[in-house]
This record gives sequence, C-alpha cells and structure tokens, in this order.
Amino acid sequence: MPIRVQTEDFDVSTEIAALRAGQPQVGAVASFIGTVRDINDGAGVSEMELEHYPGMTEKALEDIVARAKGRWNIVDALVIHRVGPLKPLDQIVLVAVTSAHRGEAFAACEFIMDFLKTQAPFWKKEQTPDGARWVDARVTDDKALAKWGVVSDNAGPAA
Repeated sequence: MPIRVQTEDFDVSTEIAALRAGQPQVGAVASFIGTVRDINDGAGVSEMELEHYPGMTEKALEDIVARAKGRWNIVDALVIHRVGPLKPLDQIVLVAVTSAHRGEAFAACEFIMDFLKTQAPFWKKEQTPDGARWVDARVTDDKALAKWGVVSDNAGPAA
C-alpha cells in the first residue's frame, strides 16, 4: 500500500495514474486533496508548518488504510501527506482509493480521511498576525470519526 510522508509537492494526476496502473478491475477512483487555507478560526494564516514523528506516522497511516481495507472491498489506497512549512494554496494531503464500484471507493476515502484527521501523529503550527499557534483537534473531526462507530480519545494531534 502506497503511504508517503514527504516535504515535496505531489502531482495528483501522476499519483492516481500510478495507483490504477495494471489494475483492470478498477471501476472507480475516489480522491481527496487537502490544501492550506489562508484563514483559520477567524485569523489570517500566512504559513502552516506540519511536524510528524518519523516511523510512527507511516505506521499509523498504514494501520488506517488496513482498517479501510478490512471494511470495504477496495483494490488499493494511496495516502501522501506533506510535512514542513507550507503556504496557502499548497497541497497538504492526497487520499485516493480504487475499487470496482464508486460506493466503496467514496466510503473508504472518507473513512481514511476522517481517521487521518484524528488518529495520525501530525502536529500543525500556523503563523498568524498575532504570532504562531498550534492547531488543536476539532470537535467536528471527532464527530466525523464517530459516524464510523469509533470514539476518538482525542489524545492524538490534529491532522
């Protein structure tokens, strides 16, 4: 399963083409791309820096994808998450899921993203006009996770 944590940007078209390559059973690809916003919680954001714990982060992402594969009949999944300093409009994360049918691809993609937001060890620090601030997990992220029958311990950092 393709899992990458990297500082470099990614090309969505190239990544999805590689995920589908040689997989004639794929009838659906669902994807999500997260980007840096220029405003968060009412404050302007000039930069966001993402930190992670190497090794632990990749393992957490692998576990999240394995959970999705256990729930839905998907062919494959891809998670690319960037770390380091990012500016508004920069891509942060790509989640792509292939399956025979769209329903399973959509559900698994949303599931992976919901888990990633609450369970993956990433830490976000935003630069605002009032200075730097760490971004906490959101109640809405916990609610999104709950719809899958999972209660977040909210001890993990935000994604």
